Amino acid sequence: MSKRQTGFTLLGLLFLVAILGVGLAALGTAWKTVKEREKEAELLFIGDQYRRALTGYYQLGPGADKHYPKKLKDLLRDPRFPNTVRHLRRLWPDPVTGGDWALLRDAEGGIQGVHSPSTATPRKIAGFPPVYAPFEGASRYTDWVFSAALKP
Repeated sequence: MSKRQTGFTLLGLLFLVAILGVGLAALGTAWKTVKEREKEAELLFIGDQYRRALTGYYQLGPGADKHYPKKLKDLLRDPRFPNTVRHLRRLWPDPVTGGDWALLRDAEGGIQGVHSPSTATPRKIAGFPPVYAPFEGASRYTDWVFSAALKP
């Protein structure tokens, strides 16, 4: 076997490694996009659960004493009633940051809504349900506010 043939094999292997590298880079980018979209979908689902729970908490207030909870924990077991009233079964972390939610408080200090503290740019900018029409064109996740004031 001549040295010339060995060089072609080495060159072929280098091309193969380069093609695999480009393919893996494209796969990594696609995987990152899929994960971001999953987190956005989770943010919309969990945020909607909080919005519904806050709305329920407010509406179930006894008599004319309607107010929002002071702590998110009050959504797990409503302290205003002697029997167990649950507006949520569990408290979820913010799916974008994995940490705590930023809270939107009313004038009395009650929690009226939640939003992600993340300033990352969302991938989804259109096609929201009517209740979340204000999210259209938002430039940051922190602009996606899940408030009890939003009516479906």
